[in-house]
Amino acid sequence: MNDEYMTFTIKKKKNIALIAHDNEKAKIIQWCMDHSEVLKNHNLYGTGTTARMIADRTGLRVKGYNSGPLGGDQQIGAKIVEGVIDFVVFFSDPLTAQPHDPDVKALMRIAQVYDIPMAVNRATADFMITSLYMDKEYDHEVINFKKNIKERAESM
Repeated sequence: MNDEYMTFTIKKKKNIALIAHDNEKAKIIQWCMDHSEVLKNHNLYGTGTTARMIADRTGLRVKGYNSGPLGGDQQIGAKIVEGVIDFVVFFSDPLTAQPHDPDVKALMRIAQVYDIPMAVNRATADFMITSLYMDKEYDHEVINFKKNIKERAESM
């Protein structure tokens, strides 16, 4: 086995983060309603208002964090790093400036570094939620951070 990478497993029961910018909240709520039969079998998390609105309007249980501009995107990113979140659906608004855009970019970067599936629009979310991997475990490789840190510390 290549020691540059570690194998992580996304379990059959996914931990899904649900996030939406203000202009996209109605879309993610509708998406959750359309896929509630699948979503109810997974652990759902979300940022502030989005989590509350999804729970109120769909009956799904969603653990809420802070709203995005108040650090919620960073909280979700931290949960990815901790191995809690393993699937992200983020309906972002590409046409409106966001005050917390650096946080959004950081979340996207963390999802990429940790090889976490991330949808940024409905089409991608539809493909992901209907994927054959939704009801299976999925192994993926992530950079061996312990090895990376050890080598960096030794080189300094």
